[in-house]
Amino acid sequence: MTSRDRAEGALRAHVTSVKEDLMTGVSFMIPFVTIGGILLALGFGLANLGFFPGDTETVFDQTGSIPWYLAEIGVLGLTIMVPILGGYVAYAIADRPGLAPGFILSYTIQQGNLIDAAGAAVGFSAGGATAGFLGAIVAGLLAGYVARWLKNLDVPGVIEPMMPVLIIPVVTTLLLAPVMLFVLGVPIAVANQALTDFLRSMQGQSALLVGVILGAMMAFDMGGPVNKVAYVFAVGLLSADPQPITQPMAAVMIAGMVPPIGLALSNFVAPQKYAAELYENAKSAVPLGLSFITEGAIPYAAADPVRIIPSAMAGSAVGAAASMVLGVTMPAPHGGIFVFFLSNRPLLFLGCILLGSIVTAAVATAIKPDYEETIDSASAQSTD
Repeated sequence: MTSRDRAEGALRAHVTSVKEDLMTGVSFMIPFVTIGGILLALGFGLANLGFFPGDTETVFDQTGSIPWYLAEIGVLGLTIMVPILGGYVAYAIADRPGLAPGFILSYTIQQGNLIDAAGAAVGFSAGGATAGFLGAIVAGLLAGYVARWLKNLDVPGVIEPMMPVLIIPVVTTLLLAPVMLFVLGVPIAVANQALTDFLRSMQGQSALLVGVILGAMMAFDMGGPVNKVAYVFAVGLLSADPQPITQPMAAVMIAGMVPPIGLALSNFVAPQKYAAELYENAKSAVPLGLSFITEGAIPYAAADPVRIIPSAMAGSAVGAAASMVLGVTMPAPHGGIFVFFLSNRPLLFLGCILLGSIVTAAVATAIKPDYEETIDSASAQSTD
């Protein structure tokens, strides 16, 4: 093996490791997202029913009402989810010694007053921006690597028991706090704010483009890292100041529901194009898709990735783009069909799911050959 091959192998292994670390952080974050988002959405929903004082716009002013309690708790969940992401990315890299530094550093760069002060110190105006989930990912990765390096140091036996609970967390935090605040935190916060401002102003073609990109990402690896990037991006906007941005969440949820439903529909319409065992999978793919579990499409993608993945991406991109252009919103970060009524346009939300699913089914059915032809072709190639 040449040195180039070894370098490529090492780089590939490192990239794989980083993906796994990020997925660990996301998997721990999702329950916080789910609780926070659904409670916030319920608070908004109850405020609109007319049984309580105020409405969606004034729910946070109605102190002591049931919608106010739900909305406040929901905001807490969506606030803490970002440091949870950073903390558990660090935990995946360095185990327990990395958890606290990852959490604290991620939380630190979500504080507008700290970012503003750091920006002023380096002659750069942050304008009250915070670093968001992108900053949390950077903080988690750095905290994890520094904590792991400290963890692997040879230290005297008298100090060793204090390393995981005292020395490593404190030293890691002290070393990285200036870096995260003065070097990385301010530019990440400014970039994050610019992206948020763009999403607030999007209309027409810009909304269409964002929908296409988010939709394609959700379907590309069906629950993998690319899917999670799009999901976390949309979830982060639910807690944007001063008002949540909820259109991308609707687009992402629709796009995540489309692949299992669309491929199951194709399987029902053209069973001759799929293996017999996939017909049984189609029966479970529909409820999985309706529940916003994109992984229900993975058996189809595993059997024929070259045709299935583009089909899924096409349908998800169309459904998400239609949702963005029509201004469909979704304040809940999960729940699929069970939270459709929380959308500002529930029927359009369902219509976009149906549209995307039909596109996926049509493309997959059109480009897939019959299953028997595929087997015969594979047999002929193996004989040759």
